[in-house]
Amino acid sequence: MEREAFTEALLRVMEAKEHWAWSHFTRGRVRRELLHIHLEQEYATYVRDFPVLVARAYVACPIAAVRRDLIENVFEEETGRLGAGRPHPELFLEYPRGLGMDLTRFERVELLPGAAQYRAYLDECTIHGGWDVAAAVTTLFLEGTKFDRGELSEGAPKRPVPPLTEHPLVMHYGLPVEALALTRAHRSVEGGHRAAAWRSILDHVLEPVRQAAVVGAMQGALREWLRYRDDVATACGIVRERDRD
Repeated sequence: MEREAFTEALLRVMEAKEHWAWSHFTRGRVRRELLHIHLEQEYATYVRDFPVLVARAYVACPIAAVRRDLIENVFEEETGRLGAGRPHPELFLEYPRGLGMDLTRFERVELLPGAAQYRAYLDECTIHGGWDVAAAVTTLFLEGTKFDRGELSEGAPKRPVPPLTEHPLVMHYGLPVEALALTRAHRSVEGGHRAAAWRSILDHVLEPVRQAAVVGAMQGALREWLRYRDDVATACGIVRERDRD
């Protein structure tokens, strides 16, 4: 597969990473007493263990330049010493803490069926998929957004960066801006992480069979992610318009 075709196949996956229910969260339509479900499932499905998932790609990778990028990502996620000041999973918990939620719930999260299936897929990719699949699924899919084309092309729309005071949790649920430490951390390091993630895959996954494996894994991640978010939406009391009576 030519580089351009490989890139386009990956970008198509990323541009489909948009769930029908997300606007309910960003516009404050989810009942406050159910919002904890979303945060708990995100935390237990991948946020808490994200450094481990990326580290699996690092351990399996035979390419020194890629390993350096991966281990820098792991180090920042696990320690925060390159920018955030604290481990990123800890910073995530500032969201529920700032919203007055019971943090003990995050110590014993029971995954929804779709979340459990999604996490099993992430484990399969990062343990058995090879370094390229593991790196793509974690650093491209998990960390990326539908605006990733803007990371590669000057003319493409960039990921919006509104003021922190316009964050949905601040505007609709009263989260103190000070609790957005993770959001600030992501904004400070994400540009470098996105560039490194795309460089690692596009510059070093050159064999057609491995390119096909990476694209297939990314498509699978999208499929499982959409199912996972369907389950979260249902648990948060969101009904899709077409499913209403």
